[in-house]
Amino acid sequence: MPQIIDYAIVLQQMRSFGMKCVYYNSAAFAFLPEMTTRTVAWIGPADSTIRPEALQFTRAIRQPYCQTLAKMAADFWQLHLPGPIWVAPKSHWAHELQHGGRNWMAGALSAMQIDPAALADKTHASAIAFDPQEKDLFCTFAQALLENLIGSDFAILSPNFPLICTLHHHKQLWWTTPDAHLLEQADVIAKPYLYNANDIETGV
Repeated sequence: MPQIIDYAIVLQQMRSFGMKCVYYNSAAFAFLPEMTTRTVAWIGPADSTIRPEALQFTRAIRQPYCQTLAKMAADFWQLHLPGPIWVAPKSHWAHELQHGGRNWMAGALSAMQIDPAALADKTHASAIAFDPQEKDLFCTFAQALLENLIGSDFAILSPNFPLICTLHHHKQLWWTTPDAHLLEQADVIAKPYLYNANDIETGV
């Protein structure tokens, strides 16, 4: 079953990749300004809040958005990020369980045999770690986040690679890394799922 990784370990590991935390005790990480990074974003519904200068990084994905994005993230992990994958809030767990996701987050954690009470009062962003054989559980949790987040975002992180993915509450995944090859592979993963105006779409 997925395991909880203490926030101190998460912070130490991300700092080793040249990242800094931009919101105290959270998983809101960013690479240091002197590092050259690239970004690719997989986007579900059209989003007018995306800054015009960021549109060049976006790739519009077909419906069903949440299921498709979760599967794409899992495939990217399994193919290009060997080892475990971490998921953590870009706020903290007390906020997500008591406010932002109070109607559904506890159930999503319990479904993975993680006791919500172990996180409910934590004002930090310990990570949930998924091993490679737990791909289906990762997919289910990522899909639940994409479907239910309203005002909060989560991070998908690798303990083995310098990579940040923001799982955005607008049903989007924003990947940023200094590794150009990884970003190229993100585009390869996206290609079969790109929106085509001639498609007849169903689902949510």
